[in-house]
Amino acid sequence: MRTKPFIFLNGTQLKDGSNPIMPRLQHVSTPIPAGAQQQVRSFYGGVLGLEEKEVPQTLKHLNLVWFAVGEGELELHFVPSTVLVAEEDPRHFCLVVEDLDAYKKRVSEAGYPIIEDLAIHNRPRFFTKDPLGNRVELTVILGDYRDGQ
Repeated sequence: MRTKPFIFLNGTQLKDGSNPIMPRLQHVSTPIPAGAQQQVRSFYGGVLGLEEKEVPQTLKHLNLVWFAVGEGELELHFVPSTVLVAEEDPRHFCLVVEDLDAYKKRVSEAGYPIIEDLAIHNRPRFFTKDPLGNRVELTVILGDYRDGQ
């Protein structure tokens, strides 16, 4: 049973006078087959240019691979698992880039697929698949997608 009041994330003060802090994303975890860490490093570090982060000492035995994305502590985590993503699974994460055409060229020249999808206003984008079949969306944010609708 809920004992605390709902938190409204539109800046409304709570009954106790405090201001709620909007939750934010800290990391996304994606399953990979055991032993695929080098493939992950080659694609995300080599092709996409993400910076690998050191995994905390207490987690090193799990053979995780972490990358920094964006400002602050936003990260991608790759976790060895026996439960992997099915070929047609639509789950994915999206990376915002500055030059979508440059990334499209890098991904294509590295031999990865360019998958076009339905257009979103002010969000040119494409999907690709990493070497392990995980879907990755890349986009540029040109403005509010609701403008002009």
